[in-house]
Amino acid sequence: MKKTIKFTTLALAGVMAASMAACSGGGGTDTTTASGGDTTATTTAGGSSSDLANTLVYAGEEVSTINPLLDTHGELTQIVFSGLLKLDGNGKPTEDLAESYAFDESALTYTFKLRQGVKWHDGEDFNADDVVYTYKRILEDEALADSIRSDYENISSVDKKDDYTVEIKLKKLMLPIETYFAIGILPQHLYDGQDLETTEYNQKPIGTGRYKMASWDADGGMITFTANTDYYGKVPNIEKLVYKTVGDETTKATMIQAGEADLAWLNSKYATTFNGNNNFTQWVFKTADYRAASMDMSSDFWKKNADSIGVLNYAVDKQSIVDSVLVGQGETAYSPIQRNPLGTDKAADIYTYDTDKFASEMEKLGWKKGSDGIYERNGDKFHFTIQTREWEEERVDIANVVSSMLKKVGVEMEVVFVQKFDWKSGYNGFLAGYATEFDPDMIYRQYTTDGSDNNMHYSNAEVDKYLEEGRYGATEDARKTAYSNFEKAYAQSPGVLLIAYLEGNYVGVNGLKGLDTTRTLGHHAVGVMWNIEDWTINR
Repeated sequence: MKKTIKFTTLALAGVMAASMAACSGGGGTDTTTASGGDTTATTTAGGSSSDLANTLVYAGEEVSTINPLLDTHGELTQIVFSGLLKLDGNGKPTEDLAESYAFDESALTYTFKLRQGVKWHDGEDFNADDVVYTYKRILEDEALADSIRSDYENISSVDKKDDYTVEIKLKKLMLPIETYFAIGILPQHLYDGQDLETTEYNQKPIGTGRYKMASWDADGGMITFTANTDYYGKVPNIEKLVYKTVGDETTKATMIQAGEADLAWLNSKYATTFNGNNNFTQWVFKTADYRAASMDMSSDFWKKNADSIGVLNYAVDKQSIVDSVLVGQGETAYSPIQRNPLGTDKAADIYTYDTDKFASEMEKLGWKKGSDGIYERNGDKFHFTIQTREWEEERVDIANVVSSMLKKVGVEMEVVFVQKFDWKSGYNGFLAGYATEFDPDMIYRQYTTDGSDNNMHYSNAEVDKYLEEGRYGATEDARKTAYSNFEKAYAQSPGVLLIAYLEGNYVGVNGLKGLDTTRTLGHHAVGVMWNIEDWTINR
């Protein structure tokens, strides 16, 4: 759905003056140029009208690394790198670097026939060695950040059959594995022998994708890309992409209004301030992006009080948060796979906003209010800490409102503001954002007991059982049943206080065309560039 929203100039007038210097993007001299890139593509922020004739300036998130094995939800890895498969507008796998593929169920083996004639951005040939190298790094590199490792643990072997044929064998049938074959492939000739965490190619990425990096101005907060004219698919219409790294949401909104950016994802409050101005267009995407208070189950407080997480749902008026903080752009959350076709079992929506119910359930659990009005049990106050990144305004607002609601009923959720989440800090949790925009198996690594991305140490044998059944179910019906059971089991014993799902509000100049809202976007509304080759910009 595309709609134009009214803009009120006064809403941003105050922040524009304070933010203009911060978002100017100029003055930086620490510039990295990518090997094989267009070294003439460095541009000053804004640039001349001729420089920007076919250039898109995008106000995006802070970026320090462009590497598909390290950054699985970044926008830029998806335009620089290509996978064996890619995900279409409906989130379904289709061929990419593989021109065709087949699955032999009796042998549990995928055979990928690779495209011939594909070039890396530095001009070298792509072949099967690169695919084998990438997957073996995922499977064998113990130094690699392990957040994605659970996605690939069912792979038993990856073998080159010839220069353009690769076989990947599974340990057992796993229907969702095709989603993970979309991960970007790395060039062996550059990354072999490199530490993936520290290699210079994290800032000088060389892929086979639609855009190649031309320069990275770290001081100026600007990364410049040019269209890959040797791309094996449709070469993008927009010749140059300037990605400005922006530290806060106010600045992004200011940049759009001041003409310093052509497109940005804005939180709902900022997006609605563009209502009615004919110079701007808003695209509203459905996202699977939810916000929640995610509890660290390894902390002493939750080790003793895990039975009291679910009851907090009765004390939080989630709809009022959607209506106020999100300006109605979202919906209340009850399941981590609520916006997934294989999820959405309303039988898991077992909590309502009911403070009387909250009080009676707390009494059943043995909590009693102390003289200060805060609940106590076994000598402990119901007080826990939630870290929240101070520059994410929408997340800060949600945390503060939830804290206020809980305080009124006798629970202290202390909001601690940080620049960066620290899992070893001793806090009792964090104000989380996650998304399951494609296959629901994406939550496996976060919610299973030994999941590689289970940083909150949640463990529930029943949940593990249903997520295993969902991962290895032989039919879509069997998998849907498994995920329905997961949702209901998790609701009974959650590790997360789910709050709300967000919509993906993008605001851009009217001359920008081609954004396709078919796709459900991910965390921080990532995925908008899934069809960037079709976009055009007319100044």
